[in-house]
Amino acid sequence: MRFSNIFIPTLREVPSEAEAVSHVLMLRAGYVRQLAAGLYIYLPLALRVMEKINNIIREEMDLIGAQEISMPGLHPSEIWEKTGRWNDIGDEMFRLKDRGGRDMCLGMTHEEIITWLASMEIRSYRDLPQVWYQIQTKFRDEARPKSGILRTREFIMKDSYSFDRDDKGLEENYQKHADAYHRIFKRCGLKFYQVESDPGMMGGAVAHEFMSPGPAGEDMVILCHKCGYAANQELAGSVSPSQSPSGDEKSRSLEDISTPGKRTVAEVSEFLKADASCFIKSLLLIGPEGPFLALVRGDQDLHEKKLQRIAGDFRPAQKDEVKDILGVEAGFIGPHNNRMKKIADVSLKEGVYISGANKEGFHTKGIRPDVHFDAEWRDIHVAGEGDLCPKCGAGIELEKVIEIGNIFKLGTKYSKPLKAVYLDENGKESPLIMGSYGIGPARIAAAAIEQNNDGDGIIWPQSIAPFYVEIIPLSLDDGDVIKTAETIYKNLLDENIEVILDDRDERPGVKFKDADLIGIPFQIIVGKKGLKEGVVELKSRKTKETKKLPPSGVVEHLKKFAM
Repeated sequence: MRFSNIFIPTLREVPSEAEAVSHVLMLRAGYVRQLAAGLYIYLPLALRVMEKINNIIREEMDLIGAQEISMPGLHPSEIWEKTGRWNDIGDEMFRLKDRGGRDMCLGMTHEEIITWLASMEIRSYRDLPQVWYQIQTKFRDEARPKSGILRTREFIMKDSYSFDRDDKGLEENYQKHADAYHRIFKRCGLKFYQVESDPGMMGGAVAHEFMSPGPAGEDMVILCHKCGYAANQELAGSVSPSQSPSGDEKSRSLEDISTPGKRTVAEVSEFLKADASCFIKSLLLIGPEGPFLALVRGDQDLHEKKLQRIAGDFRPAQKDEVKDILGVEAGFIGPHNNRMKKIADVSLKEGVYISGANKEGFHTKGIRPDVHFDAEWRDIHVAGEGDLCPKCGAGIELEKVIEIGNIFKLGTKYSKPLKAVYLDENGKESPLIMGSYGIGPARIAAAAIEQNNDGDGIIWPQSIAPFYVEIIPLSLDDGDVIKTAETIYKNLLDENIEVILDDRDERPGVKFKDADLIGIPFQIIVGKKGLKEGVVELKSRKTKETKKLPPSGVVEHLKKFAM
């Protein structure tokens, strides 16, 4: 490919709307352009990267016996209504009516559609197992599309689905996908973690996410480098180290202290000169069975999803409800002197604490768990720095990450309502056991940039770079330079090595800047001075190291590294 024949609209200035490094560089290097919020046009270089990623995905999916199909992006509502997700999913779903008034939606995922297909086509245990996959456009009406192609309203996704007779078969396909994902991400040159995750709207009992560390990530993972425990912060368990609560620990008496106008932990801890870990946050919530108190330590936050799995759907009590139920305003609630049901974080199990006195303008000092209040003890706090691993007790770390893939054990969540069943050897009808597995190719590309860049631009991993090598002739008015560049270009093409020749009539400085910005792994620099010495320069974009080689030897040298 010649530079003059490919559309690469590079920019010198940093676009004002871009924040994430990958977003900035994809705009500046001429990979994408934004049509509207969350909608991007993939220009030629970006499309080449996406094709490389998709080919790697296809090869690994085919290797585990998955079969590629293609499903529509437009779905009738009745299939989604049968699983309940038509009503459960909110504004994220694009909904419309066809000309006949029929409710339709743009597919944000394809569990319903693939299960409908299985219900029509799979009849017997002899048809199982089946693994079907597609690389298809999805639609999600993101409330806050941001970070370029990391969070968009239209995106490409590889989703695959397994159908088995039993849990053993599901476990086998689940592990096959996990192994394939490890190979895919390694081949794409990414650092990543496989972490435990919350199934969320997908449902099912078990789920894992594949997370790529990067500064643009919107998720946090908890990592233990001693035993390997890894989990999304939304699910992660942790053990809080023992704190040293203030006050006379030998005293069992409660003491009410005047704290006029001080309501938050921050305000009261500053007023009393006590660490936030010495406090109990008492939160009045309204659950399916009525009001209850959630108790967490003052230096920690309530993990709403953990609590939801214990108490069901809940909401915070309104100010007037707090007053009606407890007889005191929010900010002065405590766990003692009331009969309210309590769910308390295990970090509060021991110690002496301060909390609201259940009367206006006062807090109580000397509160002891299991002495002054009873509770259901559960892990309901957000794991964070300073906590310990729930498996081995070592210190844990937090890292910002980008979700690049996920796998779910769906079980019968979709097969039962959609009547996707098979007949076993005895003629008994049983629901199909399902798994669902997703990968975001665009997220792989963005994550690769987040992990591989410098002040000059992108540094693509070789396996997904739009081209493997760029030839930069420095003097288009010199016959020897042009002839040498053209010969190397032809020889590389003959060896099926993807190459781009910068044949533009531009200053060398412009060509070098564009080459570094675009991020092709290798550059062959052809100049008059070098040719007088009988050499061209081969430069690594990643290491910036240069090697002088005779023009006749540069192709053979590159072949050693070509992927």
